[in-house]
Amino acid sequence: MRNFDEHTITAAVLERLQGAANPRVRQISEALVRHLHGFIREIEPSFEEWRAAIEFLTEIGKKCSETRQEFILLSDTLGASMLVDAINHRLPQGATETTVLGPFFVENAPDAALGADISPGMAGEPLFVEGSVSALGGAPLPGALIDVWHSDKDGYYDVQRYEQGGATALRARLRADVAGRFWFWTIVPSFYPIPDDGPVGDMLRAQGRHPYRPAHVHFMISAPGYERLVTHVFIDGDKYLDSDAVFGVKDSLIRQLERRTAGTDVDGKVVDHDYAVLRYDFILSPISRREREARLS
Repeated sequence: MRNFDEHTITAAVLERLQGAANPRVRQISEALVRHLHGFIREIEPSFEEWRAAIEFLTEIGKKCSETRQEFILLSDTLGASMLVDAINHRLPQGATETTVLGPFFVENAPDAALGADISPGMAGEPLFVEGSVSALGGAPLPGALIDVWHSDKDGYYDVQRYEQGGATALRARLRADVAGRFWFWTIVPSFYPIPDDGPVGDMLRAQGRHPYRPAHVHFMISAPGYERLVTHVFIDGDKYLDSDAVFGVKDSLIRQLERRTAGTDVDGKVVDHDYAVLRYDFILSPISRREREARLS
């Protein structure tokens, strides 16, 4: 086949994909070609525009390093990450909703006892976080593993604070008690901008968008026999809840801070300073048959 034009080129490319040995590779490749060609036909780019698009992707790759993944940032800001998350988490009604993992998760965060302060000596409004982990139907999940992490009062994560010399802060791993409950002390996080000093930031500005995410606390929760939950709890009233740069906000994940004055009880003790309380009860879904089969394969 030869002599292709704008009307015949797509069919020609699709025909050459028929020899793919892996059916999934063929399916993905065919869909990619159909949608890419359809996109090009819709916008009818000039040579200059197509060159600029290739240069944009080239700059995305150049910006990637061991500590930064600009392609993930691009996926996040185009809503692709949340779309993939939604497709892969069609959970039963009542299970806690998921959202994106984010770029600041760290494997093997330090273990912390229930009631520990994961923000020792850091400036900010004291925050007491409490909640529970249970299964659909209400049965508690004792011993559930809970990873938590969040930004400081200025919107920075510990991995962005290079002056700390690599020390971890505002992140920990806890275990739920026999009743599935957990609690810890920290400080109230702030809204913050995603990294916008690269090509993704240029894209956002060209699109008339801001780079900010509303204040939130990350949670990753796992228990044997249940789907791992990756989600955030957002702070009610944040001015970026309706314009999150990565489209991660869901109404069910928003909670209002309760302000308490010094002298009130928390965790069985009288607190000698004013503080805020954030509470969320998480509900995990049983592992799906597809996930169970994948783990056994």
